[in-house]
Amino acid sequence: MSRLALLVASAFFMEYLDGSIIATALPRMALSLGGTAVDLHIGISAYLLSVAVFILPGGWASERFGNRLVFTSAMALFTFGSVLCGLAQSVDTFVAARVLQGIGGAMMVPVGRLVVLRTTEKADLMRAIALLTWPALTAPLLGPPLGGLIAEHASWRWIFFINLPLGCIGVALSLWLVPRGAGTMRRAFDWRGFLLASCCLLGGTTGLDRLGGSNVNWPQAGLLLGAALVSGLAFAAHIRRCTHPLVNPANFRIATFRMVMITGSLMRALISAMPFLLPLMFQLGFGLDPFHAGLMVLALFAGNITIKPLTTPILRRFGFRAIIVANGLLQAVTMFGCAALTQSTPDAVLLGLLVVSGASRSLQFTALSSLAFADVPQAAMGSANTLFSVATQIAFGMGVALAAVTLQATGHVLGAPDVPSLSVFHASFVVMGVLMTIVSLGGLRLSGQAGAALTARRA
Repeated sequence: MSRLALLVASAFFMEYLDGSIIATALPRMALSLGGTAVDLHIGISAYLLSVAVFILPGGWASERFGNRLVFTSAMALFTFGSVLCGLAQSVDTFVAARVLQGIGGAMMVPVGRLVVLRTTEKADLMRAIALLTWPALTAPLLGPPLGGLIAEHASWRWIFFINLPLGCIGVALSLWLVPRGAGTMRRAFDWRGFLLASCCLLGGTTGLDRLGGSNVNWPQAGLLLGAALVSGLAFAAHIRRCTHPLVNPANFRIATFRMVMITGSLMRALISAMPFLLPLMFQLGFGLDPFHAGLMVLALFAGNITIKPLTTPILRRFGFRAIIVANGLLQAVTMFGCAALTQSTPDAVLLGLLVVSGASRSLQFTALSSLAFADVPQAAMGSANTLFSVATQIAFGMGVALAAVTLQATGHVLGAPDVPSLSVFHASFVVMGVLMTIVSLGGLRLSGQAGAALTARRA
């Protein structure tokens, strides 16, 4: 199990890393491709959108064609797309290659997690989930400084070429470690459900992205989010009527899964806002340069790594309900703590706060990811895994958009709408902390026995 989970975690790391690694390399890429850095932002959006949409067929494809074939093919497609990105000579060819890369990455995520879920005993599930969680925690933090380093000292093209040897090794290991097995399901693909869900995801993701811009086009953002809502409601009605829907709505009858999908997604969104707000505050509020601001945020990464060996023992000792509620409140405390940071705050205090925040972030993501599948029967794992993967992707995007909207709103209230002052960042962290407190209390609805199958605890 450990070798297979490590392979899948490595594939996840490649996928998550490529979602953020080009951010600091955009100016160099623009000079090479004959565009502007603003033009190339579409390369980030195109990648994230293709990942969000093509996660959906992953569960069906694995059941139809077999886990090993789909996972290995997805990794090969991701690697091929990476090479095409590195060879691109124009903005258009680069964006097209990013879409292809995103499709491969999207299929790796649900299928890779499903392989681990179906080959891991419940008693070992927390350890496996903890391993699968670290890429989502670390890659967004390491991506920007790593991309800047490669672009500065080598060439931006190596950001993508480095995936070639890694991808080839991954394909070979996949053929060795992923269990062989043909697909056992012969039902047709739910095209209507896919189109409705895609419209919902595209409209929602693009609408949130518009809200996060500096000059918000409110009618356009409202239209996109309205279209997402309508198509989402149509999708919900469709899967209740469809004989073989893209995802099984029966999973929402499982209390632990329902809690993670709703309350847990809101927690993820709020927590995901931290790596977005902190670098901005360090640059615009403290006056640090981008490199040193990025180094400060790496304290979150230190917290992620420090807590990782203790995650499973902590969850087994205290149980899921206590940890999710208490840890959510701890996240709120660290947000309030960030609202008190100034240029004169001692480095030891600032870095200590960020390490605690990173550790809490890691523990909470692992707890939510493990609890999501604690009570899901094996037969329903594919559908539950697809829903969870999509919800996680949306939560990350929603977190950044929520942080941007909060900055704009507090900026207007405090009279600094264009360039946020330190007081604007402080007010934004207070708002995030209040929201996190409210959302965390939703965890009290969990039963004391929630996740007992994983922790061997009884209330």
